[in-house]
Amino acid sequence: MALLKAARVADVPSLDVVVPDHLAAAARVLAAMKRQQRGAGRRFAVIGHRGKGMNALASPDRRLQEVKENSIRSFNEAARFAVDYVEFDVQVTKDVCPVIFHDNFIVTEEHGKISEKRVTDLQLEDFLQYGPQNKQGKNGKPLLRKMKDGRVLNWNVQSDDPLCTLQEAFEKVNPRLGFNVELKFDDNLVYQDEELTHILQAILKVVFECAKDRPIIFSSFQPDAAQLMRKLQSTYPVYFLTNGGTEVYADVRRNSLEEAVKLCLASGMQGIVSEARAVFRFPTAIPKIKEADLSLLTYGTLNNVPEAVYMQHLMGVNGVIVDLVPEITGAVSDLIAVPETDVEINDLSGQVAKDAASTPNFTQREISFLLRLMPELVQ
Repeated sequence: MALLKAARVADVPSLDVVVPDHLAAAARVLAAMKRQQRGAGRRFAVIGHRGKGMNALASPDRRLQEVKENSIRSFNEAARFAVDYVEFDVQVTKDVCPVIFHDNFIVTEEHGKISEKRVTDLQLEDFLQYGPQNKQGKNGKPLLRKMKDGRVLNWNVQSDDPLCTLQEAFEKVNPRLGFNVELKFDDNLVYQDEELTHILQAILKVVFECAKDRPIIFSSFQPDAAQLMRKLQSTYPVYFLTNGGTEVYADVRRNSLEEAVKLCLASGMQGIVSEARAVFRFPTAIPKIKEADLSLLTYGTLNNVPEAVYMQHLMGVNGVIVDLVPEITGAVSDLIAVPETDVEINDLSGQVAKDAASTPNFTQREISFLLRLMPELVQ
């Protein structure tokens, strides 16, 4: 993975050249931004990805191996900064316990051979035997991670922590933090409604018993699971996760922001979580999302660049999911002033923020930045 760097765009040489063919695209983005009526006077949320940030084990950036992702320690580390929520992945074990883990398979080394097992095929007791243990003096199975290119790496981080259940997160994580609960499913499997219902009801049981006043958002890339979660409960909002057309899937509902809007409107979902590149490539989708009264969050490596985050704020995005929590929360604090008007602001677990009375104004610096950023993003 390439080095992720929270840096000013002025430090990125490839953005110094503006390709003439892209000026029209940049102008269209600017026009769409100017049409936005929601850019000012609303709260902009920062959400910690898998806690304080995901673990990119192959990256030379040591910040991405600082603390074990999706762990109690990572969530509480994120809480030290100005994040509103932490995002994490929930799967359900064979004995119907919701656990927090991103990958579909858990990998270890047994008798000199690499062994991988599907998380959802494990009993809770087996799942918790991987990695560091809560009980002092007890050694767990070595935890490895299989990369997309097939390599298997030791899951080494500077600050390790045991695997955990969803219930533990509710009990042990700073209560001021909201939870963005991603409903995790394998893209390579076909799920029947009965199976999805069984999984989602197990998650809801823990949430309803333990959430108390903590803000909750559900999200999922699995369209049927997202729709079903909306049908099963109306207490917490459900967001549809999408690559927004940056990747192509057999299920057309996953292939564009336009399809995401249709799905949300058809099922009563409250928002969309899009890959950040998609909102820059298809900026005209943002007014349509807002006209549909949907909230819009983004994720992806672009959200580790402060200027890209700032431009999304101006474009009407409601919040960003980030890996470099200290850097981006600091940049947001510097770049985005907290509104002092009487505009009604609700958190993301409620309704979309009330419209602002005015359209954002653009400085020469903002326009210059956009024109320099667009050639990279539209590729």
